[in-house]
Amino acid sequence: MVVTYKCFSCEKKIKEEYVKKKIRCVYCGSRILYKPRSITTKVKAI
Repeated sequence: MVVTYKCFSCEKKIKEEYVKKKIRCVYCGSRILYKPRSITTKVKAI
């Protein structure tokens, strides 16, 4: 399974192979990366 991360600054997708070398976005240099959720979860407020 291929894991992709997303840059918080420029919103571009980054492959896991680039994250293993350095935890930085290869496009803008940002250090904030996250895994986007594939399934959205709805929570009902009380």
